[in-house]
This record gives sequence, structure tokens and C-alpha cells, in this order.
Amino acid sequence: MESLISIINAINGVVWGPAMLALLAGTGLYLTLGLKLLPQRKLFYGFRMLWRGRKSTEEGDISPFNALMTALSATVGTGNIAGVATAVFFGGPGALFWMWVIAVVGMATKFCEAVLAVHYREKDALGNHVGGPMYYIRNGLGHKWKWLGVLFAIFGMLAGFGIGNTIQSNSVSDALQSTFGIQPMITGLVIAVLVALVLIGGIKRIGEVAGKLVPIMAIFYVGGGLIILITHASEIPEALRLIFYHAFNPTAAAGGFAGATIWAAIRFGVARGVFSNEAGLGSAPIAHAAAKTNNPIRQGTVAMLGTFIDTIIICSITGLVIMVTGAWQSGENGASLSAHAFNLGLPGGWGQYIVSIGLAIFAFTTIIGWSFYSEKCTQFLFGERSNIPFRVLWVIAIPLGTLPMIDLGTIWLVADTLNAMMAIPNLLALLMLSPVVFRLTKDYFNNPAAVADTQ
Repeated sequence: MESLISIINAINGVVWGPAMLALLAGTGLYLTLGLKLLPQRKLFYGFRMLWRGRKSTEEGDISPFNALMTALSATVGTGNIAGVATAVFFGGPGALFWMWVIAVVGMATKFCEAVLAVHYREKDALGNHVGGPMYYIRNGLGHKWKWLGVLFAIFGMLAGFGIGNTIQSNSVSDALQSTFGIQPMITGLVIAVLVALVLIGGIKRIGEVAGKLVPIMAIFYVGGGLIILITHASEIPEALRLIFYHAFNPTAAAGGFAGATIWAAIRFGVARGVFSNEAGLGSAPIAHAAAKTNNPIRQGTVAMLGTFIDTIIICSITGLVIMVTGAWQSGENGASLSAHAFNLGLPGGWGQYIVSIGLAIFAFTTIIGWSFYSEKCTQFLFGERSNIPFRVLWVIAIPLGTLPMIDLGTIWLVADTLNAMMAIPNLLALLMLSPVVFRLTKDYFNNPAAVADTQ
């Protein structure tokens, strides 16, 4: 077993090494420039399309709003709480700067993913709209590239059971046990039952639940963070100075912080940023392919909001709270660092309740969001007959993640490695199909009638 873990660890070092980070950042930068900064320039247009699409009657299965909420349900999770804290712990304050950088260029990546997902989507035998990297690879690049789509589907199917299932149930059970004394197995069984009730209804039920829970949980968590930032407003300028300074300079040891190199700031900032917003992984376009829309560009402008909301807003609040309260020097790591920061910032121990409850809701929505991603990857490989057996296995896996003999570190390692391996075929497809996105985008925004119809 140890030799297998060593092999996976070695693979992880390669797939999350300099080449991968350069590929993620380079692809995002290339797409940003190719689109002439359109995702950044059309940010408010995207919010208009999100509002306009709440009650869309165009072709598809769920509204554009619920498609974004489904994507956010899978991305807004432990990465926003534990992932940001881990980035700061290992990379220092400068990691937050590189997290912002990868998010800005990641908006273009997410835009292109959604455009291609809608443009090349299909209807399955059950009448549902399906799409994502495996479909735009096969339908856009041709059957000679189908093997690349198969690889993505395999990695996506397996990654879901780690990052989207057992890791989530383990994180929430640990948080609820430490805060409220609830036994982990009880938490796991309750989550499994709730998830099963949602999965019975398929993507429409998932979209409806995500459309209600995601805004509530975001307001709850962001509200608590903003209160801390308002009460510590005088500390924000110094926190920002540290973030920008240490993005380009090593971080010296301070308090319980061991120090970090510039490379550590870049590596953990980019890696945890991608882990949180999933731009480039190819997961979110699977949800956006089900949106009720007749135009891929409109859905692309909605999809890019996911990266903005997840990282520029929610992750930034977590990171700044950790900085302004001084918790980053405490020696704590992961979710416990975020909880410690919120406790320092809010009186009466309310901070740990906000983090624990927020983590519980975030993890639940991540489980239902990733269930759809992994199910569609499985369906691509084995057909519609695999949907029910997959859902049964998915529900069974949830309480298993809370068992004490589960090595969470190993699961994180495997899931992190599979996430990177998902990104490789997706990023290659985005680069090869980028002329299609550029052409569709130019045609849409050069057509006054099409744009006027969306005002």
C-alpha cells in the first residue's frame, strides 16, 4: 500500500508541477487575449443574462440560473474554507494574489468551456441534454479524438468519489463533531438519505435544490465574513500590502507560520484557486450543457460568473478574514484555521458555528453537484443503464467517508491527482477548439439584433 501511495504521490508532483500550472495559466491567458478581455468587460452583461434566464423557456432541462447554481454547488465548498486556508498556510499571504490571478484568467476558461458544452451538446436516450468535455472532444474534434474524451470521463467518474463525495462527508462530519458533538456516522447517514432524496429527481431536482441552497449559504457565510472585515477595516490595507508584497517576495517565519518561498505562493495559490473554482477542470460545463438556452454565448457569460463569485468574492473574504485577524500566524491549517480566524473576528464563539454550518451546507451541495458530473461521465462510458447503479454506489460511499479508518490524506492525494488528470484532456480540447469559440463570440456580439434581444 505504501508503495502505491508513493507512486501516486510522484504522479501528483508531476501533474501539479510547473508544467501543469503553466498550462492552466497559459490556457486562461491565451483565451483571455483571444477573446479581447471579453469575460472581464462583459461581467455585468453576464449578471443580466443570469437574471434574464431565471424563467427561460428555451431548449434545455434547467434554467440558466439553476445551471450556474448547480455548478456553484459543486465548486463552492471545502475549497473556499479549507482550500484557501491551506494555500495561506503553505504559500503565505502571497498565495491569495496568485489565486486572484488564476481566477481572472479562469473566467475566460470557464466561458469557453460553457460555450463549447452548449454548442456540442446532445440529447440522450432519456431525452435529457448532455454535454461537457467528453462530448465537445468527440463532436468537435471528431471520433479520432474520442479516446481523449474517454480519458476525461474515466478521470471525472473516479475523481467524484473523492473530491465530490467522501472528502466532503468526512469534512462536514469532522466539523459537526468538533462543534456540536454529533457522531460522524450519524452525520454520514443523514447526508446519504438527503442526497438520495435529491438524486431521485435527477438534474431538475438537483437544479432546484441548488438554486435555493447556494444563494442562502453564500449570503450566510459571506455575511459573517463581511461583518469581520467591517469591524477590522483598519487592518485591511496592511493585509493587502502583505498579500501583494509576498506574491513576489519570500515570506519569513512569523508566529506559528513557518515561512514560504515565492514558488510556494504561486504553486499553492494557483492549485488551490483551481481546486476551488474548477476553471479548466472541465466539470462545470457538464452542468451548463443542461441549461435552457438557444445560444451558447449567453450561457458562457453566465458560466464565467461562477469563477468570479467563487474566488474573487467568497475565497477573498475567507483569505482576508484569515489575514486581518492575524490567524495566519497561529500555526493552524485547513478548516481549523478558517474557524480560528472567524472565532477571533466574531465575539461569543459565533465564528466556529458559521464555519461549521457553512461547511456542512457547502459540502452537501458539493456532493449533489458532483454526483451529476460523475454520473454523466459514467453515462458517457457505459450508457444510460448505468445511471441508477451509479446513484446507489454514490449514496453508499457518503457514510463510508466518515469511518475512522479512512485515511483522508490518501483520499485527498488521489482526488487531487485525478482532478489534474481531468484538466489535461480538457485544456488540450479548449486550445484546439478555441477558434470555434472566438468565431461564435464574434458573430454574436457583432449582431446588434441578437444582443438587443437580451437587453
